[in-house]
Amino acid sequence: MARRTKAEAAATREALLDAAEEMFMEHGVARTSLEQIARHAGMTRGAIYWHFKNKSDVFHAMLERVRMPFQDLVDEIETLEHDVSSLEAIRIACLRGFSRLEQPRYHRVHSILIHRCEFFSDINPIAMQTEIAEECHTSLQEHFAFASQKGALRSDLSASVAADLLHATLGGLFHEWLRNPERFSIRERGETLINQLLLLMSPPPLSTSA
Repeated sequence: MARRTKAEAAATREALLDAAEEMFMEHGVARTSLEQIARHAGMTRGAIYWHFKNKSDVFHAMLERVRMPFQDLVDEIETLEHDVSSLEAIRIACLRGFSRLEQPRYHRVHSILIHRCEFFSDINPIAMQTEIAEECHTSLQEHFAFASQKGALRSDLSASVAADLLHATLGGLFHEWLRNPERFSIRERGETLINQLLLLMSPPPLSTSA
């Protein structure tokens, strides 16, 4: 019985977060009230306060369900590097990240953070985006340094510049796609860009004597 009650509570929490996503997307974070979220979920405000302290708590819980793509990318690289070369691990991780972004929930939550979230209470979208970007750049630089040590990166390209190039490419592509996702598939365009970029970063093939 206790197990069923726990499952029901978890389902209620998920339903409230689903409703919050839809309301934040439609009205923006600052202009959405807890009462609107509860009503949209077919519940009372009491249900929200049972699971969340305030709207900021709801917002952060919503983000936790969908981790930011750059952090996903870093985690993917660390796993893949055990099986493939460093640059190939980065490439595969990027492609997986693009596919994930095209899933409705990922798309919706990232759109809320980038375009529908104003400064509110302890919610600072600019600071959150900056922190994530800086963490990602630091991690990417570490992976490119590892690639360089293995001879997988061009000798005239530093790990720092390689990280700058990839980070700028991913960020520009991500923000352009979020502005108008109907214009192109981030997965298809991203694959083309990443393949070409990593090819340019790779050392030239060794020449073979005739």
